Amino acid sequence: MTSVVETDEHKALRAAVAALGARYGRDYIRRTVAAGAHPDELWAEAAKLGYLGVNLPEEYGGGGGGISELSIVLEELGAAGSPLLMLVVSPAICGTVIARFGTEEQKRAWLPGLADGSRLMAFGITEPDAGSNSHRITTTARRDGTDWLLTGRKVFISGVDQADATLIVGRTEDARTGRLKPCLFIVPRDAEGFGRRPIDMELRAAEKQFELTLDDVRLPADALVGDEDAGLLQLFAGLNPERIMTAAFAIGMGRYALARAVEYARDRTVWRTPIGAHQAIAHPLAQSHIELEMARLMMQKAAHLYDSGDDIGAGEAANMAKYAAGEACVKAVDQAVHTLGGNGLTNEFGLASLITAARVSRIAPVSREMILNYVSHQTLGLPKSY
Repeated sequence: MTSVVETDEHKALRAAVAALGARYGRDYIRRTVAAGAHPDELWAEAAKLGYLGVNLPEEYGGGGGGISELSIVLEELGAAGSPLLMLVVSPAICGTVIARFGTEEQKRAWLPGLADGSRLMAFGITEPDAGSNSHRITTTARRDGTDWLLTGRKVFISGVDQADATLIVGRTEDARTGRLKPCLFIVPRDAEGFGRRPIDMELRAAEKQFELTLDDVRLPADALVGDEDAGLLQLFAGLNPERIMTAAFAIGMGRYALARAVEYARDRTVWRTPIGAHQAIAHPLAQSHIELEMARLMMQKAAHLYDSGDDIGAGEAANMAKYAAGEACVKAVDQAVHTLGGNGLTNEFGLASLITAARVSRIAPVSREMILNYVSHQTLGLPKSY
């Protein structure tokens, strides 16, 4: 059973990352986005301090911790207004999958670079016609001698322009049943037939989104990560950390917005007292704080279960944590903007852009409705409607 009280080590990590985030803050991210650049300085400093690879094995240059520690890093950077989205993708998804299922050669080739920030990996699962239904993925891999040929399309893939390679979810045919099963392949950025096109997003972020095309991309046998027959086990080894880290991203964003609103409500005086003295202002902010704290507890439970090797328990908790954090984040951001009134929509206070960003935590990497489906089927035992 996980403790609801953080260890001294976790408290120290949280304080150290918070101090790093405070040196950069929201203004740094806004300048970076406006310049069309990436947060390279923050990424490099986080790497130097050992935060990027805190979840990866020590023997490959990591910190020897788990998703519990990495989620603290992302949450605290987010609470400072300077989250790093690629923490969700590169060390949490790709690093975890390679650490758990990769060959010794794959681990030596990738994990040290992912840990020290010198290498970056993207993750490609979403497809135009599959949406949340991973069973409809049409990217297929077929054997050609000892090689693989990979063909298909992916959409909304983050950070491909920065990544040295993309961990692509494809499907191969089971020789015994003829049915397609998911497999994971490392596709180098310069592989022939591997194309990318930026997606023009209304949401402005440092990390860009891409559509990928794979046109008979030839890969050597050692591009396959893990066992060809492991299927969903390996896939969800990456998806559960993704959900936990998305929860951390959302909680950090919600905390940042709430802190700005509390600061404003404490100082802003319209009549005789600060507006924060009025319950119509104070109570919704208090509710947001409570909801963010509850979401964090579920996130910590999910991370603990995952790090202790309970993949089934972690699956349920990770989905619940992502749902709770997304809902809490959207409400916290909305209430923060509302608390500031017209000022909440100005560039000076920098909260309005979070209205769009907060919605991401409800939509990606899995929608709130699909999480409700998961809980109703897997936890409550209700029949499926699809």
